[in-house]
Amino acid sequence: MSLSSQTLNNIRVVLVEPAGAANVGSVARVMKNMGLQHLTFVNPQCDPLGQEAQWMAVHAKDLLESAQQVATLPEALSGCQRAIATTARSQRHLAIEPHPPRTVLPWLLDCPSALIFGPEDRGLSNQELNYAQRFLCIPTSDEYKALNLAQAVAVCTYELRQAIIHSGPDLPAPIVEPHNILPRDHVPATLDQIEAHYEQLEALLLEVGFLYPHTAQARMMKLRRLFNRANLSESEVAMLRGIHRQISWKLSQIR
Repeated sequence: MSLSSQTLNNIRVVLVEPAGAANVGSVARVMKNMGLQHLTFVNPQCDPLGQEAQWMAVHAKDLLESAQQVATLPEALSGCQRAIATTARSQRHLAIEPHPPRTVLPWLLDCPSALIFGPEDRGLSNQELNYAQRFLCIPTSDEYKALNLAQAVAVCTYELRQAIIHSGPDLPAPIVEPHNILPRDHVPATLDQIEAHYEQLEALLLEVGFLYPHTAQARMMKLRRLFNRANLSESEVAMLRGIHRQISWKLSQIR
């Protein structure tokens, strides 16, 4: 297996509620063109193994057959350490600045990661965007901004492949962590471990009155941004969850 194949093997393409079988087949085809193998469907609204999808996949039918189907986005991200969500929204509508593919996609290459695409008719919701640590926006003409799902996947997977096989001063520097001085034993937490921490934290903050149900989502979004910048390790997440449990226990003793 070549270096590029080994590196791209870390990355799964996640399609959230895809509605068009032709799009699904086209996505499988372009993934195989670019050397990606792992495709995940979240609650698909079409038949990913139907005849139309297989027609469009051509020689990539094996990717459709091996694709994982799950009910929720957190399930699709299980085992991943990093995730980038694609969006067509402008910066003023997002909590985190989106970056073009060539700049941000190399961030996925070092560990098990996911590249998330939303439904064709609406894109990713605010809640779905919360599960990613970085946002990607493909620069397009102001005259017509909307890209077809398969076209968007083609652009991103092409740039992933280029990030591996080319380097040099003419390429934009990839996004890096400004605080990325980590101990040698640093093992990044997986996204499902971090999500479990967020769920536990939200329940605790609701219990102590720091959060209120009608504002919890907005405040948790800010807390997610804070923790996402920290590049938490498995041991750090375990420590934070231990703190949450101890506080909950103490609260139960003083009631």
